[in-house]
Amino acid sequence: MTTQTTSPPGRYRDVIVATFCGCLLLANVAATKLIQLGPTWSPGGLQILPLVFDGGAILYPVTYILGDVMAEVYGFAVSRRAIVVGFVLSGLASVSFWAVDVAAPAADWPNQAAWHAVLGFVPRIVVASLIGYLVGQLINARVLVWLRDRAQPGSLWFRLFGSTVVGAIADTVLFCTIAYIGLVSAGTLTNYIVTGYIYKLTVEAVLLPVTTHVIPVIRRRER
Repeated sequence: MTTQTTSPPGRYRDVIVATFCGCLLLANVAATKLIQLGPTWSPGGLQILPLVFDGGAILYPVTYILGDVMAEVYGFAVSRRAIVVGFVLSGLASVSFWAVDVAAPAADWPNQAAWHAVLGFVPRIVVASLIGYLVGQLINARVLVWLRDRAQPGSLWFRLFGSTVVGAIADTVLFCTIAYIGLVSAGTLTNYIVTGYIYKLTVEAVLLPVTTHVIPVIRRRER
């Protein structure tokens, strides 16, 4: 009788998918708050500062990095499945928050207004996130796999960053517009879109050395 000493293929996949979906759900809730950074500076009426971004910016870029790992290591089919799972869970979270929001609060519970102000806004955020996320992540995964299949040695960094450049612009424009159009001024909305897009690319670039190191390690261990 022999003892199995190696784990079956895909041993990291579930952890990556679960982390991907968890970051997405947390980012959707955090995105209900807009944050500004820096003094006021509007040359010629164009608002440059303060920078405007939402709380989801803390975790949401991580979903792109994890999406890169899934697409690069496991392929488009696995990546697409994770994207769909995240999509469904985000929709479920939206329905749950809506149901709790419209339910009558207990007579001695004083926080209904606070709940509604923050989590009552989640359904709109989630709708915006679902549309932007689905389009952006699918584009990101498709472009990454397309580049991978035509890869030259040493091009991993280009595939990872290039796919994010394409996917993040679609995601950012759709999400920011759907989530906050009519709620903030045109200048703030434009600032929000530009800041969010540059921020996502910056996080991707900063973490690129880590991502390019992790992907080969996971690929070797999975095989």
